[in-house]
Amino acid sequence: MNKAYEIADRLMAWVSDLLQRLTGEPSPVWDQIVYSLLVFVIAIVVGRILRAIVIYGIHLVVRYRGGSLMKGLVKAHLFTRLTHIIPPLVILSLLPFAFHGTPAFLKLIEKLCWIYVLGVIVFSINTQLTVFWEIYSSRTALRNRPMKGMIQIIRGLLAGFWVIVSVSILIERSPMALITGLGAFAAVLMLVFKDSILGFVAGVQLSQNDMIRNGDWIVVPGGSVNGIVIDVSLDTVKVQNFDNTIVTLPPYSLVSGEVQNWRGMADAGGRRIMRSLTIDISTVKFCTPEFLEKMKEVAILRDFIEKKEAQQQRGVVENTQNSEGLVNGTIETNLGLFRAYMTLYLQQHKFIGSQMLLMVRALDPTDNGLPLQLYCFSTNTDWASYESIQSEIFEHYMAIMPTFGLYPFQNPSSRDYINAALITAGHHPDEMWGIPFGTMRASGSPAAKPDRSAAPPQAPQPPIPPK
Repeated sequence: MNKAYEIADRLMAWVSDLLQRLTGEPSPVWDQIVYSLLVFVIAIVVGRILRAIVIYGIHLVVRYRGGSLMKGLVKAHLFTRLTHIIPPLVILSLLPFAFHGTPAFLKLIEKLCWIYVLGVIVFSINTQLTVFWEIYSSRTALRNRPMKGMIQIIRGLLAGFWVIVSVSILIERSPMALITGLGAFAAVLMLVFKDSILGFVAGVQLSQNDMIRNGDWIVVPGGSVNGIVIDVSLDTVKVQNFDNTIVTLPPYSLVSGEVQNWRGMADAGGRRIMRSLTIDISTVKFCTPEFLEKMKEVAILRDFIEKKEAQQQRGVVENTQNSEGLVNGTIETNLGLFRAYMTLYLQQHKFIGSQMLLMVRALDPTDNGLPLQLYCFSTNTDWASYESIQSEIFEHYMAIMPTFGLYPFQNPSSRDYINAALITAGHHPDEMWGIPFGTMRASGSPAAKPDRSAAPPQAPQPPIPPK
């Protein structure tokens, strides 16, 4: 303090002597004005010089022994911002010596300097918090947590603290008294800042409950949200839909409503396949020994049929909990055998998770037939690969279904009506194109092609009444 007083006294004397030489008479008011301007210039110059020295030293440290934290702080210009605290400290040290007493102008300048110093400290802390979050969110288990909202909350609290303290400095009142006085406006603040308050609370819930992370695939039923979360902040959640559109949501809409998060599917490594084939009920029939012998030619079914026949001979009736490891299926009907084939095929498929739930079940019959549903999980969760795997499985089932004597149900189209009309008019099926597969018998069968040269069938005779 004594050193600062000596410097200020010499500087003030030099200014007074200079002005007296220029004007020829002493002027205390102009002495104070020129001295104040000179103090501001000195503060700026000292701040620039010290800033250059500090930044140069910091860069040397970062170059030779700087870690990721130090590099992040330098990249965020933290030390440059901290040097902004030097000019107001210089002003506070030198300016009071130019005034006698404590005039209002000097008090205002001192208040503004202290507010500026406090602001530099608060915003420097916010910069440090941002750098810490960027480093630890990329290296630790918190990298998938929506910590950005929590950092924004802390930064908002610090900024609010700075505002309250700044106002208390200006009005020369205690910060606690100011906070107590704000309680009277709580109801008005809740109405004015309703969205901000809801976003604040929802942001805390999203972060603490780990509901949504960056990179999650979410779907909001009944809305236009179906894509990947790209940013989670205190007041907004940004989602990039699969059509590359960006949807911005308030956080409280995700907390108060229904949201489907597909993160569990990605973490489990299996995506569910649940789709049905509708079987024409009229094609379901019992299996004959000849049919079973023919179906043994299918490599997947040979062992299953032989073990089932051995169980039948022993009088053993087992289905789902089978001691021989047989799948849920039966050799009583062609549908049961096809159901067993579907299960065995899935168990041997390299892209279907064998350790996850896998079954083929018959649903309730409908007017369109009997739905046969697959329930399994694909080990490839990528959307394009998943759809390809699912399509290949059902294409295989549709192609092999006639081997079991089964056919899918499909509503008739205009082609079916035209074919029926042409056959009724006497056209032979060989002349037509687009006959549904499975309609004609195999080639060489006696009923495959009726002989046109044969005599037409006799008209049915009425029954002879009994005597």
